[in-house]
Amino acid sequence: MDSTVTDIRDAIGSIKDYPKPGIIFRDITPLLQNTDAFQLAINTLRQRYSGQGITQIAAIEARGFIFGSALAYAMGCGLTLLRKPGKLPGEVVSQSYQLEYGSDELQMHQNALTENDRVLIVDDLLATGGTVVAANQLIASSGAEVIEAAFVVSLPELGGEDKLQQSGVACYTLCQF
Repeated sequence: MDSTVTDIRDAIGSIKDYPKPGIIFRDITPLLQNTDAFQLAINTLRQRYSGQGITQIAAIEARGFIFGSALAYAMGCGLTLLRKPGKLPGEVVSQSYQLEYGSDELQMHQNALTENDRVLIVDDLLATGGTVVAANQLIASSGAEVIEAAFVVSLPELGGEDKLQQSGVACYTLCQF
């Protein structure tokens, strides 16, 4: 494990039995409060994607907004917000997806992306991958090209990386637990 990954991983908090017994919640709050770790995370992502012609960061609600906006600023590209229903004003396009128990939906502004856009999907954590698969489908419906999906943390035992691979979405994660 290189020192970049170790520094970022060490800045992630772990809260036992949250939100329910038996779960270890991976908390990004300590990373955000640590100037060096937060800058390291953004700079590592910027270096990875620099020179790839990315025109938009598609950030997934809500914690993805934190990393997505900082990365869009660092890369000098636009930011497209992917939100839950009813949160965006104006005309939107939607993509429904299945959860373990029920379904959910992501939306973006109808004119947010075009076929000329090269998009990086950003979120804080990859768990089962369902939201990111929906994000990819939503972006693809605009004609834009998804380059990759990037995360600060991945929980490989929950199968998200496999689900993304099966859906044709390449992904990159700064650290795994």
